[in-house]
Amino acid sequence: MTLCAVSLSDMALSQGFVDMIEGYRFPQFSGLADTLANTAPEVSVRINRAKFTGVLPAADQVAWWDSGFYFPERGSFTFDPRLHQGMYYVQDAASMFIAHIARTLAGGKPVRWLDACAAPGGKTTAVIDALPESSVVVANEFVHTRADILRENLAKWGYSDVKVTNADTGIFRKYKGLFDVVAADVPCSGEGMMRKDSEAVAQWSSGLVESCAARQREIVANLWVALAPGGYFVYSTCTFNRIENEELVQWIVDEYDAEPVDIPVDEAWGIAPGIDTVIPCYRFIPGITRGEGLFIAVVRKPHSDSSSHTKNKQKGVKKAPTKVDVADWLTSEAQVEIAVDNDRVMALSISALAQSMPQELRPEIPIAVIKGKDLIPTQNLAQSLLLNPCKWQQVEVDRFTALKYLRCEALTLPADTEKGIVLLTYGGLPLGFVKNLGNRANNLYPAEWRIRANINADALPPLPF
Repeated sequence: MTLCAVSLSDMALSQGFVDMIEGYRFPQFSGLADTLANTAPEVSVRINRAKFTGVLPAADQVAWWDSGFYFPERGSFTFDPRLHQGMYYVQDAASMFIAHIARTLAGGKPVRWLDACAAPGGKTTAVIDALPESSVVVANEFVHTRADILRENLAKWGYSDVKVTNADTGIFRKYKGLFDVVAADVPCSGEGMMRKDSEAVAQWSSGLVESCAARQREIVANLWVALAPGGYFVYSTCTFNRIENEELVQWIVDEYDAEPVDIPVDEAWGIAPGIDTVIPCYRFIPGITRGEGLFIAVVRKPHSDSSSHTKNKQKGVKKAPTKVDVADWLTSEAQVEIAVDNDRVMALSISALAQSMPQELRPEIPIAVIKGKDLIPTQNLAQSLLLNPCKWQQVEVDRFTALKYLRCEALTLPADTEKGIVLLTYGGLPLGFVKNLGNRANNLYPAEWRIRANINADALPPLPF
């Protein structure tokens, strides 16, 4: 979730913000300003159950999602190869509530899910964990650099039926009625991040709140067209004010005749209701719930809406020539077909929902790059759950060597390692590919993903867990 950007100013909580939250006379806001100014944010991670096989000693489970865990302090996650293998994601606990919502809305059936403001990928990966197998997820991010980060994080998570797009939300107007669920974690004034982000404190003003609300209405209007009749719209912010929250949701209800949806919650979770509204809303408030500020609400589009499904158009990707033989690179369970786009070899999903998508939104995994007569496997393939690791010679590496690999450094493998493509593993799970030349191994890790921090074999920080 991004903040609506303005120039920085005073770093103290502004009196205008304090007056606003006190003016609501909302009991759950009692002490909020003090909590934001004087307490530290929680530290939590969410485990990728499809990859993680370890133990979480002394970890405290997040109440609303059983794959989320709190830690007493922030560890050196960057220096843990497991993070880069997609075994877990560092995420605020409140944001994990989207997984509970996704599981509730899907009801056990695969769905087409649009995450419209998706970077850096925390909520998207949480949704992926919660949805039934063969669900299709389209994750969009408008800002190009943030879209690159989104692609990286989703590639590491390993799910195959996901597509990343980099566009303004207005582009989704052409996909009328395509998605069963549309989620918009909209750019906002960021009040809920004030405990952990000094920029959220510095940028706040009443004018910012109003400008963000105008932008939010525009985003909702763009996305509503893409929602199927009877589909669900998940609206969320990381801010506290009513203008961007309850009032915006009321606008959706009034503007589109949307039906508010009640999501089951346990009273023990400490989630607060909406302020001065009968619409079901879910407020996560630091000091009451364990996490940062989050507002979320769900509404449903009328079944009588006239939106129609966009016809599938198959174009733009050529079928692979027979010389590109990569069938044994993937597990036997992989539901894909192989295609070539210039020098890239792609695995296109052939699940029922994936094939119903327009070609430009069809899930795909870049699995190889053609270089002359050679096929070079990609890091996307190395981290994919579709990888058949038995195809390649494997070399298990220690933590320091794994970090050198993640810094894109050249490596020297054991003398008995055969020449050619080698799959490195750490903790018994794929880390990435190298090309072994004998005297050294060329690193195939993407340069744009590399760890930039220096490492010292004698002074590595302890693993966070």
